[in-house]
Amino acid sequence: MATRKTTKQTELQQAGKQLSNAAKAVGTAVSHKFEAMGDAMSAGVAKAKKQVAAKKAEAKRDWSSLVKAAEAKVKQSQAQLKKAGDDARKSVLAAEKKLEATKRSTSKKLAALQASAERYAKAHLKAVEKEAAALKKAVTGKIAAVKKAAPAKVAAKKAPTKKVAPVKVAAKQAPARKAAPVKRAGKTPAARKQAS
Repeated sequence: MATRKTTKQTELQQAGKQLSNAAKAVGTAVSHKFEAMGDAMSAGVAKAKKQVAAKKAEAKRDWSSLVKAAEAKVKQSQAQLKKAGDDARKSVLAAEKKLEATKRSTSKKLAALQASAERYAKAHLKAVEKEAAALKKAVTGKIAAVKKAAPAKVAAKKAPTKKVAPVKVAAKQAPARKAAPVKRAGKTPAARKQAS
């Protein structure tokens, strides 16, 4: 019987050893599985980090390109605005110069017209004064001639003094009739214009 107990103990020991080995194997397998799961998780996390970093870099590049495009558009708009401002300034300056030139030209023309009008008025006034002097001289000469002739006629006819008055009226009318020939003899303003 002692042999039976020993055999049972040996079997139990072997079974215990096997069980212990199996538990160790299960523990090792579980440990390996956890390690594999940890490695897979850390690989997934690393991969996710890489993807996030790549997406971040891509977003940064996109943002940088957008900023550069916006800056380029702003510079282009500023250049166009500056050019438009310069063009407007040049147009205003040109308009001001043209206005000043027009003012100067107009004032010169006005001064020339005024001087011409004054010269014409003076010349016309001198012509009228000369004509008036010539007419006055002719009329005075005629009146003097009529006055000299009238007493001689009165003395010759021995007419009453009442008839002298009609002679005076005739003397006054005579210069008016003969004023036209004197006018023709002198230069008229029209003749002076043609001559000059």
